[in-house]
Amino acid sequence: MEGFLNVVLANLPTILCLIVGIALLILEVFLPGFGVPGFSGIALMLASVALVWINHGAVAGLIVAVAALTLAGIAITASLRSASKGKLASSALVLPEVDMSGIDEKNELGELIGREGVADSVLRPAGIVEFDGVRLNVVSEGGYIEKGACVRVDKIEGNRIVVKKVNK
Repeated sequence: MEGFLNVVLANLPTILCLIVGIALLILEVFLPGFGVPGFSGIALMLASVALVWINHGAVAGLIVAVAALTLAGIAITASLRSASKGKLASSALVLPEVDMSGIDEKNELGELIGREGVADSVLRPAGIVEFDGVRLNVVSEGGYIEKGACVRVDKIEGNRIVVKKVNK
């Protein structure tokens, strides 16, 4: 046991670089874009491989490189699975499902044509409009529409709801 502890202590910088690098890559999966955590995670993983290569030779370095890639893949896969079905699914990292209970499922979007609502946010040209207590994402046909303006659904293009400002 004492020999194992000596090996771990001798390689502690390498082990820490590998663990922190994988943790930063997992964090990067949940952040938008590719930024500092992703680059830092890759750099730390490469540093751990380089440390092993320098201290223990090329074969050990290649083994650690393969092990690091495998561990990173397993860790990222496990965290993504947990985000979709596990404990992470109910955390603040994952957006909740949109509540569509206010919308009658039998109604098609085509039935919205001609319906009037109030802009709940600024439309430039996209924004949110409230129709009888139901908030929907819409696109304005004429560009900028201020918050609180009365709008009418002009047309439906696929799943896009196109509105025009109504002058009252």
